Formats: sequence, C-alpha cells, structure tokens
Amino acid sequence: MTVEKSERTVSVSAQGHVSAAPDRATISTGVLIEADTAREAMSRNSVAMGKLLDGLKALGIAAKDIRTTAVTVNPRYSNARDGKSPTVNGYTALNQVQIGVRDLAKLGDILDGALSLGANQMGGIAFEVSAAETLKDEARKDAMVNARRRAELYAAAAGVKLGEVIAIAEDVRMGGPPVFAGRVRAMAASAVPIETGVADLDATVHVTWSLK
Repeated sequence: MTVEKSERTVSVSAQGHVSAAPDRATISTGVLIEADTAREAMSRNSVAMGKLLDGLKALGIAAKDIRTTAVTVNPRYSNARDGKSPTVNGYTALNQVQIGVRDLAKLGDILDGALSLGANQMGGIAFEVSAAETLKDEARKDAMVNARRRAELYAAAAGVKLGEVIAIAEDVRMGGPPVFAGRVRAMAASAVPIETGVADLDATVHVTWSLK
C-alpha cells in the first residue's frame, strides 16, 4: 500500500497601507421649522428650503450634487403635568439634504453660506477619496510584500523554503469610496475653518505558498 505524501503549505494574512488626502466632501444639512399647524410648518419649511437650495446653487453647487434625504412632519407635544397626558401643541417640519462638494477649497464658504441661508440642522461632514480604488493598488502591493516577508520568516524557522504561490485572496468590502468623518472647528461669520486630515486606505490579503 502506497501512502501519498500531502503537499506542505504555509498560509499568511497581511495588510498594506497607504494614506491619501480627501478630494470630495458630503455635507448633511437642512431646515427645521415649527408652527401651530402641520400645513403652516410645511409651507414655511418649503419657502425656507427653496431659499437654501437656490442659494447653494448660486454658490456653485450643481443640482446633481444636491440630494433630498428626508422630508418629515411631526407633532410637537407639551410636557405632561398634574397627571395629564401630553397634548399636541404644534408641528415640526424637517427637510434634509446631502450636498456634494467637489472643490474642498470652497467647503468653508459653502458651510457658512448654508448657515447664512437659513440652514439650522447640520448633520456633519464626510470626506471622500474619489480615486481610492486606484490608490489602494499600492496598499495591495505593500500587503503582498508583507505577506511574503512573513511567510519566508515562518519557512526559515521551520527549515524549509517557499515554493510557488498556490492561492491569493483579498478581503473586499462592498460599498462606495471610503468615507471618514470630519469636524467643523467653529461656526463663524466668515468662512468656517475645516480640517480634512488624511484617509488611511488598507488592503488585506491571504496568501498560500507551497513549501519545498
């Protein structure tokens, strides 16, 4: 009876990293209006939102870069007192949009402009690296270098040598370009100062080699 010798392998996981400055941003903002009736709240909100959107377009924001994310009308309740249940004493109308900014040099002016135009809801800023997939190629190369270095270390410690690569797999995260949160440092009358920072783009690979 012949016993077949199983193939000896070593499998390694490794990461590669590259940093990149963001070149786009998304602002979440909107208008919240309170009124005695739902109709009045919605009507006043529509007027205020129309002014905001027209002003943003005048600041250079293209219509394709403005997307409505929420339109709601909700009752406003009074505080319960003396054992009585809360009662409706008005309504709030909310209209929220996401604004895509392609020129980060104008981001502070656009934020200040939105506030001046009546935006009273600011949901934050997300920065994006539009060429992230291409830039991650360098991280992938770095990951492979790290994987080989680690595999060679294990092979040498075991008294063997690396053979051919048998398999390569990459961790893939679904979704759009990497997004990371940024912070508005101040709400000033002039352009709002912004710190974009950098984005860390990572790649993780799993590689299997045969052993000689």
